[in-house]
Amino acid sequence: MTIANKTLKELLPLTFTSTPAVSIRKENKMWVATGMLIHYLESFTDSLVVTEGDEVPIGVIGGKEIIENIFKNPTSNFFDNVTVEEIFDKNLVISSEKSTLGELLTTWKNTRRAFSIIPNHLGGYSAISGRKLLEIGANCVSDFTLSEFPKKNVVFFEKGNSIKEIIELMLKNNTRKLLLKDTNYFISDRLLIESIAKDFDFFRNVKFLERKFEESFKLEEATKVSKDMNLTEISKLMYLMPHPCVVYQDQVITPWDICMILESDRIEFMG
Repeated sequence: MTIANKTLKELLPLTFTSTPAVSIRKENKMWVATGMLIHYLESFTDSLVVTEGDEVPIGVIGGKEIIENIFKNPTSNFFDNVTVEEIFDKNLVISSEKSTLGELLTTWKNTRRAFSIIPNHLGGYSAISGRKLLEIGANCVSDFTLSEFPKKNVVFFEKGNSIKEIIELMLKNNTRKLLLKDTNYFISDRLLIESIAKDFDFFRNVKFLERKFEESFKLEEATKVSKDMNLTEISKLMYLMPHPCVVYQDQVITPWDICMILESDRIEFMG
């Protein structure tokens, strides 16, 4: 039996519900949501669960929603007056202990968001993110190596690009990270959002999208590996990274890529 047919509880027996979901009320303004996402994007939580009434989950909001909407409305009005309810994604995936890994990954591929929640024994919800599933990869045995990962087009940006052009590239290619051409440095939705909040005061008195990248942002460096690591090795390496991103030859590997490989029938779960 492939691990895709195993339940999430079987694959994460000790940590199945160990990551509390972080929620935000639907009536909160976007500056509140943005300030919270700075701390949670790319973590084991990754997104915020939108709630109403007696903390009933009704949707999700993450970096994608912020990036899409500041592209349309790059002003402080978006942060000061728009509410979470106006832009959140209603496609919240609620899994259970009986959900299989395969079912979860199929849903993630349909929504293009590696995030779901699971009811926990405290009466609330716990989060399952792409980064969380690195734990499954780290506990598997497989001869599947980086050189066999499906090839994908790596999207680059250049120093002369404006922030508007960088966001356009992210949205057009449905990616959260872009590599700076001829380097291992990357920009991400998290870094953009952090800069908007901390450096540009939520667009107050700033024309943000017209700014050139080199005037505005710090980058982070992806870890470059030369060894053709197997699935277990690369999962363990990325699990320990604050913001997982690996460059191998001409490919960029993120937690999403590891998740998709977990469907392979060449993987044995050790537990």
